[in-house]
Amino acid sequence: MGHSIAVMNTKGGVGKSTVVMALAETLSAYHGKNVLVIDSDSQTSMSTMLMHVSSWEHMEQQEKTLVDYLMNQVLGPADANWKDFIASGVSDVEDSRSVYLIPSHMQLSLFEREVSSQKREDALRATVRNLLAETMRMFDFVIVDCPPGLSLLTETWLREVQYFIPPTKPDYLAIRGLDILKRFRKEYENEAFAQLLGVLVNLKDGRIASEEKWHGKLLEDADNRCFKTHIPRRAYIQRAADFDTGKRTYIAKYPGDAGQAIRAVTLEVLGRLSAKPLEAGATAAGLSPPVRAKTAAPGGSIVPPPFATRTPTPSTTGPRPIAVATFATDAYNAMPQLRVATPVRPTPSPSPVDTSKPTNLPVAAAPEPPKKAVPEAKLAK
Repeated sequence: MGHSIAVMNTKGGVGKSTVVMALAETLSAYHGKNVLVIDSDSQTSMSTMLMHVSSWEHMEQQEKTLVDYLMNQVLGPADANWKDFIASGVSDVEDSRSVYLIPSHMQLSLFEREVSSQKREDALRATVRNLLAETMRMFDFVIVDCPPGLSLLTETWLREVQYFIPPTKPDYLAIRGLDILKRFRKEYENEAFAQLLGVLVNLKDGRIASEEKWHGKLLEDADNRCFKTHIPRRAYIQRAADFDTGKRTYIAKYPGDAGQAIRAVTLEVLGRLSAKPLEAGATAAGLSPPVRAKTAAPGGSIVPPPFATRTPTPSTTGPRPIAVATFATDAYNAMPQLRVATPVRPTPSPSPVDTSKPTNLPVAAAPEPPKKAVPEAKLAK
């Protein structure tokens, strides 16, 4: 049985979707985990981070998004198979081969209004509960990217997933967002609610004195269970959100100290879920090379590699964690039935560009040759 985690904050602009993407790709590349990402945000940022926009549009046209699945199950006729709404082969990291996605749709908020108007909240919760129960039997991690605020669907996720992580910036407004979430949990403390895995400080500049003050306030409150590692604000991490039509290495996407912080946070997540302290010296810099994860065959079936225990190589930075795949063995029989709704990586066509039809990718204009400088004396003549 896998783990389910909702990533949310009532305050927007805290880098929530980037955290989801980085966590999913790190769990896949470095720990060999099978990760299903559910994009539950109508802004669809997560969907376009993990797949090309043309592929997302194709799934939208084929009615294979989260909204389409929920509409079928909640508003009728309830005959959809959740496996048909999953895209494999997502992620532009060549080592993150076991990341899967249920993409979102911009009409998600309209669906929530319809659920409320028809008083189908109980049906929505039952659908989410069943979806999580089935996907957690097949994936090591189910990570839900929730929108800012406390919408009907976000509240449903928070009541049905096992854990939640609220990323926050170390500033006044983001911390106020955490306070609103705490108040909400307290008002409904008799109802089911996800367990707080820990507050994650994200996008910390490090040069702003006020951020140190707010970070200190977060650490002072033991109820926050703050992660020991914070993720610094770096331009290259912000650029990592731009989907690369070609494959790139994990380190190319998450370099430097921010990449080390992401790997360290992932280790903390695994340590807290296993309720065991991390090994001494198991820092992000001492991690072994990425684990080769499951790959998808051209027909959409999944080809599982042998998940043997990796033997760590010697390191001067301390012992390295041993990555052991916890994927359920009986899931191997079920995974080939996972149908891929769309090819998620467009294949460039060798034929000339047809200007009468729109292309998936913009064609860069050829640069103009540099102009020779004309001496001022000639200009005067």
